[in-house]
Amino acid sequence: MALPPADDQDTPTPPQSRERPSRVIDIAVALLFLVADAVIVVVAAMLFVMVGMGSAKSSNPSATVHSRDVPVLMWLVVWGVPVLAVTGAVVHARLRMPVTAVVQSLFALACTFLAVIWTRMLLS
Repeated sequence: MALPPADDQDTPTPPQSRERPSRVIDIAVALLFLVADAVIVVVAAMLFVMVGMGSAKSSNPSATVHSRDVPVLMWLVVWGVPVLAVTGAVVHARLRMPVTAVVQSLFALACTFLAVIWTRMLLS
C-alpha cells in the first residue's frame, strides 16, 4: 500500500466555514419577513377579537352553560405557530443573518404572547 506524499500529510485542511450572506440580502429578507410577520400578527389579533366577541357571555341568565372541548388541531395551530417562529429564528441565526434572526425572534415573542392569550380564551 502506497503512502501519500509527505507534504500532503503536513498541511492541515482548512475548516469549512459558511460564508455569511451580504448585509443587503440580510436586510432585504428581514424586511420581507417583517411585512409578512406583521400581517400574520394583525390577522391573529383580529381573529382573537372577533372570536372573543362572538363567545362573550350573554346577559340572558336562562342561557344554559355548556363546556366545549377544544380539538387537538386547534392546540397544534395555537402553539405550533410560535414553535415554527422560534425554529425560523434559530435557522436564520445559524445562517449568520443577524438582522433577520432578530426580526424572527421578535415575531416569535409576539406569537408566544398571542398563543398565551388564545390559550386563556380557549380554556375559559
